[in-house]
Amino acid sequence: MTFGPSDPVGAVGIQADLASFAAMGCHGLSVVTGLLIGDTARIEDMQVVESDWVADQARVLLEDMPVTAFKVGVVGSIENASAIAEIVSDYPDAPLIFDPFLSSQPEQGPEGEDMLMALRELLIPQTTLLIISTVELTRLAETWREPSDDDMLAVDVMRLIEMGCEYVFVTSTPSDLTDVANTLFDSSGVIRHDNWQRISGSYSGSGTTLSATIAALLANGLDMPEAVFEAQEFTIASIANAQRLGMGRLIPDRYFWARESEELGNAPPPIQ
Repeated sequence: MTFGPSDPVGAVGIQADLASFAAMGCHGLSVVTGLLIGDTARIEDMQVVESDWVADQARVLLEDMPVTAFKVGVVGSIENASAIAEIVSDYPDAPLIFDPFLSSQPEQGPEGEDMLMALRELLIPQTTLLIISTVELTRLAETWREPSDDDMLAVDVMRLIEMGCEYVFVTSTPSDLTDVANTLFDSSGVIRHDNWQRISGSYSGSGTTLSATIAALLANGLDMPEAVFEAQEFTIASIANAQRLGMGRLIPDRYFWARESEELGNAPPPIQ
């Protein structure tokens, strides 16, 4: 089950999550937290869905079907964060993948600081895996410490784990300029560090693809380090096969494998 905004382009948000879930053989359930207004170039605005509607969407589904993993994206409001936190607390055995930041989303101004505090207090303590870039981590960390010019990455990650987050996956960690480096932490420190060759171009939806794929792989029974590695492989391949569907950013192709199967005369794998 994914909580997130509806994107008319299908690059990010629940549409992208459902595509990634399906590519991993999962049936996705979606709870809409907001309506994005934008195109392939930019997101101009988001109309937030009221928290009662968010809660009702999820509760009705959860009374009908079992859920093996939760993915939470952009929640849209503090009220939605509170509602989602209450819902997922009733399902402690299902992993929660939390990917709360959307780089192309408009700045929220002073309200953004209150939102960071709400996410830190309500959802991060329940999170199995938090996915966050180095820039986003620094911004979040400044809700509990003063800005610093020192390298605080490991210290900030450990603080999040002390809050209750089981794993933290930091993207865009320091690396060679020709590589993309991502690092997975748990309470023991670094448990995997992966370097990938940087693919040139401007893309919308790579982070969403990554987090949704991890959630689906965990739902399929993979352990965390393996799910993180395989999701990175899938995301890189989706970016390598990205399509220019509009005049703005390229959109990752989450069904590249199906097109390859068609070219080889093979049917794609069935959805479970």
